[in-house]
Amino acid sequence: MGIFGRKGSTPETTADTGADLTALTGEYTIDPAHTTIGFTARHAMVTNVKGAFNDFTGSLHLDGADPSKSTASLDIQMASVETGSADRDGHLKSSDFFKIDEFPVMTFRSTKAEALGGDDYRITGDLSILGTTKPITIDLEFNGAAKDPFGNERVGFEGKAEILRSEWGLTWNAALETGGVLVSDKIKLNFDISAIKKA
Repeated sequence: MGIFGRKGSTPETTADTGADLTALTGEYTIDPAHTTIGFTARHAMVTNVKGAFNDFTGSLHLDGADPSKSTASLDIQMASVETGSADRDGHLKSSDFFKIDEFPVMTFRSTKAEALGGDDYRITGDLSILGTTKPITIDLEFNGAAKDPFGNERVGFEGKAEILRSEWGLTWNAALETGGVLVSDKIKLNFDISAIKKA
């Protein structure tokens, strides 16, 4: 099924769906006002802390006929991190974590896209943090396409991935008296993306 195929499509609707795919193929700009790039970390072994980056730019190239030709690019300003605590945000921006003065931007550049069936896709790419670049895999679900009240053609995706922050040199931690550590190595990433087709 093409990248914009919907679950429940029947053979009788394949031809129409194909026409729609052709129309939606193109270049898109990620809309930061309607997009969330978030993360979740385990704190003190007992609870989750959630945060997001609020300043970023990104683009998509979508190929409805051949999803493997689709690409994605993101540039995220590390100073825009927000977790609901000014003290915690300050610590994340410091030399213990993001070192924003030296490494102000986190980037993602896709290297592979796959259709998994239905509305499910997988994109692999290079994630660069603190000057270290390593591959990650993001599982995506296509949420649909629509024209908004302002005439913009939009597409939406939800995605998730897991990384070990230590692989990018984010190793700061503190031991707990009861055992374990203050901040988990495993970080869950989540993406809720709305992108606008370029004219």
